[in-house]
Amino acid sequence: MKIVIINYGAGNIQSIKFAIQRLGYEAILSDDAVAIKTADKVIFPGVGEASSAMKKLKISGLDRLIPTLKQPVLGICLGMQLMCNYCEEGNTQGLGIFDCDVVKFNNSVKVPQIGWNQIENLKSDLFKGIKEKEYMYLVHSFYVPLNNEAIAITDYGIKYASALQKDNFYGTQFHPEKSSKAGEQILKNFLAL
Repeated sequence: MKIVIINYGAGNIQSIKFAIQRLGYEAILSDDAVAIKTADKVIFPGVGEASSAMKKLKISGLDRLIPTLKQPVLGICLGMQLMCNYCEEGNTQGLGIFDCDVVKFNNSVKVPQIGWNQIENLKSDLFKGIKEKEYMYLVHSFYVPLNNEAIAITDYGIKYASALQKDNFYGTQFHPEKSSKAGEQILKNFLAL
C-alpha cells in the first residue's frame, strides 16, 4: 500500500510517520502531485497558523490538487481545518471540501485546548473498535461548530465537531498519532478503508 503524507512545511509529520511504521507500513513524505495522486491513502497533517499554511499550499499548487483526490484522505488538526470553507484564523479561505467554517473558542474556555478530551456520537468506519467517550489528544484554539458532516463530537464548554467526513475525505481535530492505542486504531481503520 502506498501511503503519502502531504509535506507542505506545516506539520508534525515525523510523529505521523512513526505511528504508521508501528502499524507495519511505510509512509512517504511528498509534495509531488503525481506521488499524491497515485497514493492509495493520503494524510494531510497540519500544525501551525491557517493563513501561512494555506499560502504554502497555494505556492505548491496543492490547494488545487487536494480537493480533486479520489482515494481516502485524512486531514489531521490544521489539515482538517484547511479542508473547510473558511477559517477565522488569519481570515483564511479554505479548500471548501467540508461545507463548514472554523471559528475561535470564546473567552469562556481556556485557549488553546491542550490535552485529552472525549469523543462521542461516533458515526463512521473510521471509529471501528473505538468506544464512545474514548479520550483523544487535542491542541487547538479554533474549532468546527456542529454540522451535518460531523462524525464525532467533543465537549469543551460547547459541543463541537471533532471529526468530519464527506465522501472520501475524513478529518480529525484530535491527533490520532498522539492518542495512544485508540488513536493507533483510528489510523489502522483509515488504512483499511
